[in-house]
Amino acid sequence: MRKVIHKWFWLWDFDKEEKWLNEMASKGLGLVAVGWCRYEFEDCAPGEYKICLDFLENKCSSVENEKYIAFLEETGAQQVGRMSRWVYFRKKVSGEDFQIFSDNASRIRYLTRIIRFIAVIGGMNFYFGCYNMFMLFQVMQYHVYINFFGVINFLIAAACGLGMSRIARKRKKLKTEQQIFE
Repeated sequence: MRKVIHKWFWLWDFDKEEKWLNEMASKGLGLVAVGWCRYEFEDCAPGEYKICLDFLENKCSSVENEKYIAFLEETGAQQVGRMSRWVYFRKKVSGEDFQIFSDNASRIRYLTRIIRFIAVIGGMNFYFGCYNMFMLFQVMQYHVYINFFGVINFLIAAACGLGMSRIARKRKKLKTEQQIFE
């Protein structure tokens, strides 16, 4: 039987999202599809699957991404969904642990990709927030709508800045650990 759950995660809460998806798998709900704030599950044996998320390095339909996904599928992982550059994989639990990143260096590159993506979103919202505020002073007849959207843009930009700082702290911690072990 299929079950749909609607749940929101910020871009920078990918670790929480992955943890939640694995908790659902441990309760016997295996992820089969994803959408915007939408997760579709089907019944499975409790703990049958391990879920991993990845943020692709290249644009969605690039040849490199397709080769990378094919490589992961050769290892037994199954792509169950894709949202923009986020890809959701599941793999049946066996004796070996399913992890996409085998070392700190690849995890650091992963976090850097996410930071850059969030920076673009935050930067665009900051730009449009400034534009809307500028328009407020130029065209006073639509000031309520322009001001509202300008404020929303600035709030999104601020949230992106906070999210980037959280990921940057994780990345800094990994870099410190990497230096210790070198």
